[in-house]
Amino acid sequence: MSANLFDLFLTRAPRLDKLAIDAPDGMSLTYGALFERAGRAARSLADLGVEPGDRVAVQIDKSPDMIVLALACLKAGAALLPLNPAYTLAELEYFLSDAGPALTICRPASLAAVQGLAARLGLKAVESLGARREGTFADRIATASPDFAIVPRGPDDLAALLYTSGTTGRSKGAMLTHDNLASNASALADLWRFAADDVLIHALPLFHTHGLFVAANVALLAGATMIFQPRFEPDAVVAALPRATALMGVPTFYTRLLDHPGLIQAATAHMRLFVSGSAPLLGETHRRWREKTGHAILERYGMTETGMIASNPYDGERRPGAVGFALPGVSLRVADPDAGAAPASGAVGVVEVKGPNVFKGYWRMPEKTAAEFRPDGFFVTGDLGRIDADGYLHIVGRAKDVVISGGFNVYPKEVEAEIDAIPGVAESTVIGVPHPDFGEAVVAIVALALGATVSEPQALAALEGRLARYKTPKRVIFVDALPRNAMGKVEKAALREAHKGIYAG
Repeated sequence: MSANLFDLFLTRAPRLDKLAIDAPDGMSLTYGALFERAGRAARSLADLGVEPGDRVAVQIDKSPDMIVLALACLKAGAALLPLNPAYTLAELEYFLSDAGPALTICRPASLAAVQGLAARLGLKAVESLGARREGTFADRIATASPDFAIVPRGPDDLAALLYTSGTTGRSKGAMLTHDNLASNASALADLWRFAADDVLIHALPLFHTHGLFVAANVALLAGATMIFQPRFEPDAVVAALPRATALMGVPTFYTRLLDHPGLIQAATAHMRLFVSGSAPLLGETHRRWREKTGHAILERYGMTETGMIASNPYDGERRPGAVGFALPGVSLRVADPDAGAAPASGAVGVVEVKGPNVFKGYWRMPEKTAAEFRPDGFFVTGDLGRIDADGYLHIVGRAKDVVISGGFNVYPKEVEAEIDAIPGVAESTVIGVPHPDFGEAVVAIVALALGATVSEPQALAALEGRLARYKTPKRVIFVDALPRNAMGKVEKAALREAHKGIYAG
């Protein structure tokens, strides 16, 4: 029997006349129309020479056709390579040269430029697809036959190639299989109680695992409806709340929604689930959300290479500052970064994971792949965490973000929690910068709440007695806002680069 994920979506689908994607401007699709359009798109892929195992690079604006393309790649046995539409042509060159796609699909306005790049790289076909179903590939879909047999795939066959964010160097292509995606979506749909009567507000981007392989795959697997929004806009989300049951977002969604006058308990009375991920959720955001809506946000944890790893419980305490327990079928442990042995109970170590969700390896990087796995098959995530007395996992940062000051390890999240508790502070991040005496100095970058005034001496005075001396920031630098990437993660590497010379000379 084929392990193609498309087969699973097809067998789980509700009535074909049920709405799958609720989108504006006549772009909505029932399950029947979605599968038919995916068949036409799969036929178009094959007509362009895409064969099973080939990569299909897609850099287009968010629209229902991105879901169509994802399904078409599955059906045709190809591997989807979704790319951020914000990438420049120079950035795109790296991904295309590394992945070697058989087909690249871009926005209509970018067609000539991408064709030129592809020709220079010796790549084959380039097509265009716009958010309003315009472009050369849209024309192919419109005239193609919907009859296309699902290509049989094994559980270990490649379904997607997702590049990591590249915060420590060049992005690496994580190879995700049909079984990786199917097992993760199935576990989440069961754990979060998704069913055909659910309506999910989908305001996430579709070039990232959160929007594409968590939100969309879980909804499709449950036979639910997605209210499709091209981007996150608080007005649009609040307007959709009365007819929805679930929202998946990044912490920025929730902090901005908290400032919206329409976010009241009556507006969320029909909702059953709010999920947050991709970046840490502040405890203050968790508290304020419960106070305003009566709902506790469910925070979960995952990464490109593994899909979702852990989740707070659907029933039971959703603990602020924690990401919960390992998903069913997933093994999780906290280990000493060097020895691999478990540290003392409650101590910080590196998070390691094993299960059907864990990726096949890095594209064309066998040495890097081997270096990231323990001999017993556990993947070393690079995230630092601890497990509390009740078994909840807490993420305290990335191993690369640990500040070593005067020979002592400083975990940024611990310091950030104390700074965030200072009245007037909206959010903070802690980095290490070169220091002539300490090796690295602890430096806090702080954004203040609207109208607040806090000075550097006041911030440092507020931390007295709250942190060990070696953990206390040497400097507090105020900014209008913390720099973030598209998924809401603070760009610490950029901050380290910007402030690396403050102790020079």
